[in-house]
Amino acid sequence: MIKNLLVKLSITCIAIFAIIDTQAQSINWAKDGNSYYQIASGEIISVTLPKSDKKTVISRALLTPAGKNAPIAVRSFQLSADGTKALIYTNSKKVWRYDTRGDYWLADLTANKITQIGKDKPASSLMFAKLSPDGNKVAYVSKHNLYVENIDGSNSKALTTNGTDRMINGTFDWVYEEEFDCRDGFRWSPDGKSIAYWQIDATKIKNFLMINNTDSIYPYTIPVEYPKVGENPSACKVGIVDIATAKTKWLNVPGDDIQHYIPRMQWVPNSNEVILQQLNREQNESIVFICDAASGTAKAVYTEKAKAWIDAQDEWKWLNNNQEFTITSDKDGWNHLYRISRDGKKQTLVTKGNYDVVDVKLIDDNNNYLYFIASPNNATQRYLYKTKLDGKGKLEQVTPSTLLPGTHSYDISPNAAFARHSYNSSTVRPITEWMNFTTGNPFTMDGSITTQLSKQEASKNKVEFFKVTTEDGVELDGWMKKPDNFNPDKKYPVVFYVYGEPASPTASDTYGAGRNFLYAGDMAKDGYIYISMDNRGAPVPKGAAWRKGIYKNIGVINIRDQAMAAKKLLATHSFMDKDRVAVWGWSGGGSSTLNLMFQYPEIYKTGISIAAVGNQLTYDNIYQERYMGTPFPSKEAYVKGSPITYAKNLKGNLLYIHGTGDDNVHYQNAEMLINELIKNKKVFQLMSYPNRTHSISEGEGTSEHLSLTYTKFLKDNCPPGAR
Repeated sequence: MIKNLLVKLSITCIAIFAIIDTQAQSINWAKDGNSYYQIASGEIISVTLPKSDKKTVISRALLTPAGKNAPIAVRSFQLSADGTKALIYTNSKKVWRYDTRGDYWLADLTANKITQIGKDKPASSLMFAKLSPDGNKVAYVSKHNLYVENIDGSNSKALTTNGTDRMINGTFDWVYEEEFDCRDGFRWSPDGKSIAYWQIDATKIKNFLMINNTDSIYPYTIPVEYPKVGENPSACKVGIVDIATAKTKWLNVPGDDIQHYIPRMQWVPNSNEVILQQLNREQNESIVFICDAASGTAKAVYTEKAKAWIDAQDEWKWLNNNQEFTITSDKDGWNHLYRISRDGKKQTLVTKGNYDVVDVKLIDDNNNYLYFIASPNNATQRYLYKTKLDGKGKLEQVTPSTLLPGTHSYDISPNAAFARHSYNSSTVRPITEWMNFTTGNPFTMDGSITTQLSKQEASKNKVEFFKVTTEDGVELDGWMKKPDNFNPDKKYPVVFYVYGEPASPTASDTYGAGRNFLYAGDMAKDGYIYISMDNRGAPVPKGAAWRKGIYKNIGVINIRDQAMAAKKLLATHSFMDKDRVAVWGWSGGGSSTLNLMFQYPEIYKTGISIAAVGNQLTYDNIYQERYMGTPFPSKEAYVKGSPITYAKNLKGNLLYIHGTGDDNVHYQNAEMLINELIKNKKVFQLMSYPNRTHSISEGEGTSEHLSLTYTKFLKDNCPPGAR
């Protein structure tokens, strides 16, 4: 799916800081869809719609273990199918990006007691604990092995025993987690007698050694298992482990398990079969297999090939009594939903037309409707649409775009009776309403988006959205925030915010557009023009040709699009000062900043690059090879797209910022780039943050210091104000 990936802090989506993700946490709906569960005041309650009647499901008393004076702090929870048991997640710890390790407790509502799961395991070591379908057992991962035990904490059994930090069962290594968003690596079978799980063999992956120089007198290294471009990936396979015997049957999926990825896997409902997606190393061939869990045989039911890349599938939805499943594909030039018969012989295009399905929100099989987010007419905005699930209907817009232009999201109940509707735009702070989804009406007028909107103070200096066509005939969407008290007869400095790579847009009509999260102060008040534009390759709903035209050309096409668009704006807007032009970005945006400064020094006079990939050959294989192809037999595209290749051309003012503890984009990039700049006698400024990660957020005073450093450099080298 084409999603705004605004949660993960990585090279792929550093725009999290610039664009506020207003989509609230996913709702824990009850099975019937007429109520939902939530954490409130340290308890778990149910809320029945539409009157929002509240009832305590799990009290603070029940959440208080025997001998303790306080209840456990609920991070998240899951209820059994019959609603009599709840699995509570607490004491969470971070694994790379997210808090996926912690402790689990089983609350038995019938017996009115709470029991710790995996109490013989190290504290905060359990991952992804899940109740069995019958609610009698719990499975989890600890220290790279898979375990199962009874809900009363008895009869703990290891289902795998060979787990190490390199032989990983039931979860994933760094690169699978980072680039495929894979974390939870096992699935209960529908009958609860077995578990399907991933095994990642990273024993042959080299360590990247980060150095900690500050936390002791003698420095020490921090090894990160990290496959760089051109290095073989980890071997990956899927096994079915029998709960009773703890014996694993490996699925016999064709193809080399090192030169292929398996990013998605789940059970076919009410069966003893597993469906999975296999991608080849270049990620331009996808095969969907249905595998027999007993024999291990795998049958290919759907194959897709592309000239560029194919994304990992979202969860498959099953239709027509489990005789069909859904896939998303842009094989016809637009991202659409298809339904595929389980034997692969029949394909039905559900969404038809020259538009992209951005995100599927609900598949309502009972009423033959598909609800999804799209924006056929404005790539910067998002609205809810629907069409017939059988592929015979017309596209119908659900959200009133004329009344509420901007970005919308919906969390729809399973029975399609209710929904939480969220709305924001460049001028509207995030607003949420609860609505009767059948009628489209809010529960109350007081709680409606329109009423809340009427209470918001109107923006005095609104962000302006524009389109600009370059000399190459490429039309880019962008936004512009002009200075307060703007005078078109004067000239103002221009600051461009860039990302530029295939994983995140920046020119979205969201609350955050026009705001610079790093600037210490108010850019508009100080007299800056602030601009961001989405080049070819940005994941916006403009069709596959737009998104994938950047294939094997990162660092070339995206950079030229940005530069030529900036050139056009500067030539056609007399109030833009050509002598005061700055550009900045983080991660992929940091790379774009360097390339713009080095390749087009006649345009950009000042640049601030943060956590950039200076040399594409240093980044991980899954991300870089997906968009640039494998570097076999030639590395020419990687060299051509890397900032380090053009460092000799630096003419303007450059501030380079990087954390030495960055496990994502290694500090190695900074040192390689520094060497090249030194060799070519290029003077620049460097700010290293000891042991800080990709977010450069750890440690007292770090965020403030980064902001002050950024702002001072910008003001010193690209002075604000009208002239």
